[in-house]
Amino acid sequence: MPRVRARQRGWPARIAGWVVKGVFLFILLSLLWVLLYRWVNPPYTFTMLGDRLGGRNIQQEWMPIERIDRDVARAVIAAEDSKYCSHWGFDQDAIAAAMRRNAQGGSVIRGGSTISQQTAKNVFLWQGGGFFRKGLEAWFTLLIENMWGKRRIMEVYLNVAETGIGTYGANAGAMRYFNHDAAAMTRTEAARIAAVLPLPKQRGASAPKGFTRRYGNSIAARIGVVARDGLDACVYLGAASPAEQPERAPARRKRSSPVPAPRPEQRPAPSRALPGEEYEQPQSGPEPEETSPEETPAPELNGA
Repeated sequence: MPRVRARQRGWPARIAGWVVKGVFLFILLSLLWVLLYRWVNPPYTFTMLGDRLGGRNIQQEWMPIERIDRDVARAVIAAEDSKYCSHWGFDQDAIAAAMRRNAQGGSVIRGGSTISQQTAKNVFLWQGGGFFRKGLEAWFTLLIENMWGKRRIMEVYLNVAETGIGTYGANAGAMRYFNHDAAAMTRTEAARIAAVLPLPKQRGASAPKGFTRRYGNSIAARIGVVARDGLDACVYLGAASPAEQPERAPARRKRSSPVPAPRPEQRPAPSRALPGEEYEQPQSGPEPEETSPEETPAPELNGA
């Protein structure tokens, strides 16, 4: 009889031992995984895998942070995380504001994720919600904040964030929408890339309409605030940064004589339409409003 009781007490102890070993193994592997990506660029993500399984081609052209136009980093800070250089991975004010909005009800659950949290999710986890995934996201956010630093986090984010259907990174997005790389971009172009980040499969940056255009214009105006107040200083402090690019004005074509406008039936269809994305056709009358479940203004910036 005593031997039976000893065996019964042994199973809970064994299960507890397996749990402890599993947790220890997870911690060890996650530490090694994050440490590896401090120097090695992430080759693939779960989001990319989902696109691949869905039959989509993957477009990604990695560009180091010292070559990416600085206005691109400023644009995502203005749009996604104005306190990027001052928080430790989590913006408590943004989280509290999101909780208040969600408590008011509505069909869309809004979050208060920082760039660090989004990077942790994009690189190590999968899209979607749930408390389990959010817990893993918090763990990996703490790791990259302490093992990578702000510059590396921004570099990885700008190269793995989804910027279109099957398109990943600011560089691939710039080539997709503007036919040039991300080394030299206007503030308008950088802002439009940032404007599509919340809904990259539904928004386009080449000829945005409605809310996407207004949101992009708002971000473009706030890029100057980020530059003036040094809200991106942690990304470039003590390291190489791309040269400041003067804002390029659109080229004007000189004509010796007036050219009559083509008839409506002769006008070619816009060539910027991309597979799977809806772009509005030119039409007369008031511009239609774009509806979006995440129609929220850019976050308030210090000094704005």
